[in-house]
Amino acid sequence: MTPTTRTARPARLRNVHPVLWAGWAALAVGAVLCAVGWYGVSGERYAERQLPYLASCTIPGAALIVAAAVLLAHGRSAVAHARVEELYGLLVAAGPEEPEESATTAPVAVSGELRMVPGGTLWHRADCPLVAGKAEAVPVDGRLLATGDLDPCPICEPDAADS
Repeated sequence: MTPTTRTARPARLRNVHPVLWAGWAALAVGAVLCAVGWYGVSGERYAERQLPYLASCTIPGAALIVAAAVLLAHGRSAVAHARVEELYGLLVAAGPEEPEESATTAPVAVSGELRMVPGGTLWHRADCPLVAGKAEAVPVDGRLLATGDLDPCPICEPDAADS
């Protein structure tokens, strides 16, 4: 982790934390208001004396709880978004891996000797992965190549001039 990554992450997350703190504070205040309203309503016998507690404590407390839920959901999604952006930045900074050029430019087979499998439709170089190590692979007869009964292997790409 580079020093710039260490300093950039807390700076981004500092912008998100106030939303979360506001959400938790609104939830706490809403819960206290609902508890006070419930306590006030429970101590009054008549409905007309309970209404002030409902209007001044319980309804605003419930509204604060709903607001807290919205703030917390937004804060969590903002934290997740900041983390995704940070991971994307790390991914872009890393860049794609370059393939090895020796593996892509090296020919699969280089042998000048040509082989075929009896009953097959292709002719190959002797070191082609399709026939290398197979006991049934036999040298190609020049007459078969001349008649066109065999096609060159698309993997090792032998030349008729190699025979």
